[in-house]
Amino acid sequence: MTTSRFTAMLQSKCPKCRVGKAFEGPVYGFKKQKMYEHCPHCGLKFEVEPGYFYAAMYVSYAFSVAEVVTLGLATAMLTKSESPWLYVSVLFAAIFIFAPFNLRYSRLVLLHYLSPKIVYNPVYERASEKK
Repeated sequence: MTTSRFTAMLQSKCPKCRVGKAFEGPVYGFKKQKMYEHCPHCGLKFEVEPGYFYAAMYVSYAFSVAEVVTLGLATAMLTKSESPWLYVSVLFAAIFIFAPFNLRYSRLVLLHYLSPKIVYNPVYERASEKK
């Protein structure tokens, strides 16, 4: 059974085989997030070219804007406060808390959805199911 692109992205899997992990460890933890250089299953080099993940900054920025706007509106609706310090503290906390999430999933969105050079090959997934 093939894994969907979205499910593979949520599980931090390789975009080519959807079996191998792209990152070591969980999103949140005491250790710094580390992305594998190559997929442990199919050998795909994740950084397709030098500086490839600079483009992930744009995706991360979009995530941050969506999070900040959502939390700003939620804070306004729930508290009805006019204090700028409340909004500043909520938004800085949100940016700090969501930073590891944005790092990981901006790279994964770039690899899974915005990289025309990387194409899913179901042969790798079928081979892992037979084992």
